[in-house]
Amino acid sequence: MSRPQGTRGSRKPPAERSAEITEAARAVAIDEGLAAVTLRAVAARAAVTPALIAHYEPSMDALVARTFAAIVSAEVGEIVELTAGMPPREQLRLVLDTLLDGSRSDVTVVWVEAWTLGRRNELLAVSVREQMDAWQSVLLEILESGVATREFTIDDPPATAWLLLGLIDGFTAQSLVRWGGAGGASGGANGTGADGTDTDGTAGIARGRHVVARAIATFVGLPAAAFG
Repeated sequence: MSRPQGTRGSRKPPAERSAEITEAARAVAIDEGLAAVTLRAVAARAAVTPALIAHYEPSMDALVARTFAAIVSAEVGEIVELTAGMPPREQLRLVLDTLLDGSRSDVTVVWVEAWTLGRRNELLAVSVREQMDAWQSVLLEILESGVATREFTIDDPPATAWLLLGLIDGFTAQSLVRWGGAGGASGGANGTGADGTDTDGTAGIARGRHVVARAIATFVGLPAAAFG
C-alpha cells in the first residue's frame, strides 16, 4: 500500500527535505534549547525517521553549529536593520531596549547552551566565536561613530564594546533563573502582587535593565541616567 502524500517517509526533492530538516532543528532549538537538537528530536519535529536525518545530516555537531549560527545571526541582522540611520546614542539606546526587555529568553537559552556545548563541539565553538565577534563589531561600530560625532567619550572602543557585550550577556543569562529579580515567570498582569512582590519578574527586569543601562552610559562617557 502506498503512503499518503506528505506523511512520514514521503519522497521529496533533496533540497526541500534538507530545508525542512534545517527548519525542524531551528524550531527545536527555539522551543526547547540547543541541547535538545538531537537526531531523534529533529526527526520527530520533521515527521521523518532518524535514519533519514542521519542520511542528510551525517554530523549532528555540524547541524547544531549551523542551527546556532542561523538563530543568533538573525538577531544580529535584526539589530543592524533596526538601528540603521540613527545617531549613535539612539542606536545604543535601541540595542539596550531590544536586548534587555526580557522578551528574548529563547535566544538567550541558545546562547547559554552554546557556550557550554561548544566545549565538546568544536564546530559549534567556532560558530560561537564568530557570532560573538559579529556582536562586538556591531557595538564597536556604534561606539566608534559616537566617538567621531563626540557623543561618546571612550579611550578604547574595542575593549569597551567587549565590556558592553559582557554586561548584556551576563544580565540576560541571569534573567533565565530570575537571579536578583532579573527575569520572570508567569504571574500577575502588572508584575506585582498585592504585597508588592514581583510576581512575574517584570519589575525585576526593569530594575536590572536600569542598572545595566546606567553602567553602560558611564562607560561611554554619558550621564548615568542617559538611557533611562
